[in-house]
Amino acid sequence: SLLMKRKLFLYNFKNLRWAKGRRETYLCYVVKRRDSATSCSLDFGYLRNQMGCHVEVLFLRYISAWDLDPARCYRITWFTSWSPCYDCARHVANFLRAYPNLTLRIFTARLYFCEDRKAEPEGLRRLHKAGAQIAIMTFKDYFYCWNTFVENREKTFKAWEGLHENSVHLSRKLRRILLPLYEVDDLRDAFKTLGL
Repeated sequence: SLLMKRKLFLYNFKNLRWAKGRRETYLCYVVKRRDSATSCSLDFGYLRNQMGCHVEVLFLRYISAWDLDPARCYRITWFTSWSPCYDCARHVANFLRAYPNLTLRIFTARLYFCEDRKAEPEGLRRLHKAGAQIAIMTFKDYFYCWNTFVENREKTFKAWEGLHENSVHLSRKLRRILLPLYEVDDLRDAFKTLGL
């Protein structure tokens, strides 16, 4: 089935602050071709990690096989259960540089951090610098995913307790990561001046 089971979606995409036991990354995607003022949907679906290969790399392999027309513009939107790890962010950034006619928007449920807590933020900054738009999923994004990628049997998406608060918390965290370093230093200096 092209559609994800409800329980699978809710378990993997829940934006918990501590998402223990959720080791897989799921990626829901929409690929569109842009023709001047209009866009045409080419494909949608979902993927998950397989046999030690991260889902972002699987998607890059999948889309590379399409033989995209360099004269046309494409827009890819991802909804991921975890943000990309450092290595995946590097692969995606390189891919975006190789395909300047392609734009990528990433909406993620949770931020992924490995043991080396400096690597992933650096990877996200590199990805952002390569042109990817990165944001945390909000209610609107969950609602869209529920209606587009989930076998929902006509049931309306219901927010879980803490969805909005966790989205706000994670959005602030992501914004701090993506701020240029000089702005972070300026903020630190301002806080010191204010005695905060």
